[in-house]
Amino acid sequence: MNMKKTKGLVVLVAMILVLSFTLVGCGTNQSSNPMASPSATTKTTSEKKVELIGSTSVTPLAQDLADTYGKNTGVKVDIQGVGSTPGIQAAIKGTCDIGMSSRNLEGDETKAGLTQYQIATDGIAVIINPANKVKGLTMDQLTQIFTGKVKNWKEVGGDDEPILLVSREAGSGTRTAFEELTKTSQKTSDGKTLSLVDAAAPIIANGNGSVKSNVATKKGAIGYMSLGMVDDTVKKVTVDGIEPTTTTASDGTYKLSRPFLLLTNGEATGEAKNFIDYILSADGQAIVEKNGYIKVK
Repeated sequence: MNMKKTKGLVVLVAMILVLSFTLVGCGTNQSSNPMASPSATTKTTSEKKVELIGSTSVTPLAQDLADTYGKNTGVKVDIQGVGSTPGIQAAIKGTCDIGMSSRNLEGDETKAGLTQYQIATDGIAVIINPANKVKGLTMDQLTQIFTGKVKNWKEVGGDDEPILLVSREAGSGTRTAFEELTKTSQKTSDGKTLSLVDAAAPIIANGNGSVKSNVATKKGAIGYMSLGMVDDTVKKVTVDGIEPTTTTASDGTYKLSRPFLLLTNGEATGEAKNFIDYILSADGQAIVEKNGYIKVK
């Protein structure tokens, strides 16, 4: 082999060796940092999140609180408004971080190991159509109206107009509280609660918004809803001469009021505790008050 061929062979071998080391080096760099590739996946799975399920009355307030909290902390708060009873059951079963209820616990619910956090007090406003001239009702009149014993507005000082009842769906915390306070439900011998309103109420509305819409568009209608969600499309009536306001509901002179509760299975921990702590802070309670509810701190 002449000198020129020998020199060319040496150069070729050298290039192959350099290329081999380069490829090995690249492979070594990738394997020495096993977290580099799946970093996006790791971030997704460790995303901070809190899930709330329950009362449709609590939902708008919880959502407003969650929006502000999420902007300040980066924590994602998912909220499902499905009713107080499903929310309580979800908290008991641990299928959510926090249950929401707009009524007090009852029966076996009180023995299920839930921790309650009251975040606000809400009045239940009795609402009628703005065209209705009635301004107030007594608690006894409410009971008679919602059990179907009084069927015409002329019997309580209004026009000769049939009364159209608008009630809430089964499982609603607003309905449970309203029926308890107006004595339009009763306990059966086996300890269950029997509504006396169902047969008399032709319209069963899912949520405060549906109640308001029905009453706003039907002259003879009467319903009940969260005080904090009433607007000028409907008219609030006094009960036993007391106007429903945050002040009267807070001091107890207005008798139709109930708590807004957050519920956890045992003591709240982690992100659920952080969110509840925020709601009960001065900043969180300011949002409660801004929404028209009664703050607890």
